[in-house]
Amino acid sequence: MSVFSAAFLPILDRRERASLAATLIAPPVALAAATVVNLGLYVLMGRDPVAVVYAMLLEPFLSWASFSEVLLKTGPLLLIAQGLAIGFRAKVFNIGAEGQFILGAIFASAIPVWFPQAAGQWIWPVMLLLGALGGAVWASLTAFWRVRLNANEILVSLMLSLVAAQFLNYLLLGPWKDPNGFNFPQSVMFQYDAMVPILIPGTRVNVALLLTIALSIAAWIFMQKSFIGYKLQVGGLAPRAASYAGFNEGWAIWLSLLIGGCAAGLAGAAEVAGPLGQLQRSISTGYGYAAIIVAYLGGLHPIGIVVSALCMAVLYIGGDNAMVSANLPIAAVRVFQGSLLLAYLVAVAFVRYRLEWRRAAYRSQP
Repeated sequence: MSVFSAAFLPILDRRERASLAATLIAPPVALAAATVVNLGLYVLMGRDPVAVVYAMLLEPFLSWASFSEVLLKTGPLLLIAQGLAIGFRAKVFNIGAEGQFILGAIFASAIPVWFPQAAGQWIWPVMLLLGALGGAVWASLTAFWRVRLNANEILVSLMLSLVAAQFLNYLLLGPWKDPNGFNFPQSVMFQYDAMVPILIPGTRVNVALLLTIALSIAAWIFMQKSFIGYKLQVGGLAPRAASYAGFNEGWAIWLSLLIGGCAAGLAGAAEVAGPLGQLQRSISTGYGYAAIIVAYLGGLHPIGIVVSALCMAVLYIGGDNAMVSANLPIAAVRVFQGSLLLAYLVAVAFVRYRLEWRRAAYRSQP
């Protein structure tokens, strides 16, 4: 004989409209939650949490030298995140910005490597253009596989990042290796005219930061004021409605990936022509992956991304400080970044959905 029983189960019910206040509060709440969780982790590791917080979150603001490095890190994070966010809002998930960043650095390095005696103020602007082209070329491979062969852009772009890293290794261990570099895997040092001019004297902050800010403003205008940006957003929010209205999905995929690739490639070019001054294997520092966190922490909005990029740059510089002064392993810094994204996704889930307990009946055997 069957018996009907009842239980209350938690259900996530989508809200009709997300609160603007809750949306704005979600990022700082996520940052606070991630900080608390990681402080507990540091205690379990036997580290002084006060020393870690001081080194990671306060020291970057205590001297101009440290804060200038924060601004330097903000540039590539902001630029890549702005490009990725455009695709993410169109539901085109480019996870391969790291590889596009590397290809941008390689394309830009071709001029000083092949023409080390070249001179003139035209060199570094052309290098930046070549970097954007390199990132776009690498992203176009993902777009082709996605549109023509219906391959998943997440997997394709991610795997291409690994290919890009190996291509970089081949160049620096082979044809582009500096013959006078004491067998280190690096290119020749770039000539003076191949370097992006310094913006703030006495620091490493260069003109690329101004370019990044200008492109962030352009991203806001593109997504908020242009018809093309509107079509991308509609295609992401309501694909069927966009298709009915005549919006081309393949066109949206190509455009989203090319914009993201151009941004990542430009950031890679600015890195080798800026603080590094040569092509190195260390060019692959995880900017492409960290920019994904930056984009989502900023709510995929151009203005929010500016703030989140600055916060992530603080974690980069503060993490380096904590590794030295608080003996914190680099893995703990990366865990902080990952937990920050996880906390934000949880916070956004409660912004968009409400938790309700509903009665559910089920049949059981006596």
